[in-house]
Amino acid sequence: MSKERLAFATVILTYFLIVFGGYVASSESGMGCGPEWPLCNGEVIPELSGDTLIEFGHRVIGAVLFILTIILFAKVRKENNQLANKVANWMLSLLTLQLIMGAIVVFYHLPSSIITLHLLIAMIFLAMLIWFWRYKDPSASFKHNHGIALKKHLNILITLLFITIGIGAFIKHQHYGLACGWLDCGNTMLPGSLPELLQFIHRLLALISSLYILFIAYKAFSINYIALKSRMILALLVVFTQLIIGIMTIVSFISLSFAVLHLAAAALLFAILAEARITIGK
Repeated sequence: MSKERLAFATVILTYFLIVFGGYVASSESGMGCGPEWPLCNGEVIPELSGDTLIEFGHRVIGAVLFILTIILFAKVRKENNQLANKVANWMLSLLTLQLIMGAIVVFYHLPSSIITLHLLIAMIFLAMLIWFWRYKDPSASFKHNHGIALKKHLNILITLLFITIGIGAFIKHQHYGLACGWLDCGNTMLPGSLPELLQFIHRLLALISSLYILFIAYKAFSINYIALKSRMILALLVVFTQLIIGIMTIVSFISLSFAVLHLAAAALLFAILAEARITIGK
């Protein structure tokens, strides 16, 4: 299997693991193996039922991801590309940190700040895998007179979305999700408490990110930037879907299915934008 195909397979598995991790958290199955790691309820392979099955399944997928990442790391090192080697070293370091963070989450009974950091590291790890899948030599990258400006806009947008996802994760794990209605906070437009303030900031950043995506899409079409047009259309479709999911999440009092879909759409949007930024080169 080529490095690019292996990287793509690892991207898909990482995305699935992120979404499944959201399911583990939303279903409150995170302590299904008890306060133990790497063992599960004192066993290598526990009795697979209920929360234990869900949490153990998450760990098994993580183990498969670790193996694929090691194989990808070895393939990259064989190419003897200095830049790729640096990214590979960071990738392996982040994966090791994720394992440590996962153990901390279990040992300290799912602290919100650690779970949020765990998710954010996973997003960075996902972006690195996308880099190995899509990166090409700068000399072969698509060139455009307005490329530099749009690359800067994409950098800002991805950063905004990253922060938005982080705040959203913290809100979820602190159980602040219902601090506001789907349109207002406590019958007012402005927040009056910390949970409402965090929810307000999360929504404001989401709105800014959505408008920024619309702006970049407009610029891509106005200058016929072929490398971005299809990707920005896809991003806008995900934004529209995420808006509906967000409303339904609040209306349904944060049902399990909508909570997981909310994370799935956010992670997909992040992946689309990261892929777009990497594809158009330096």
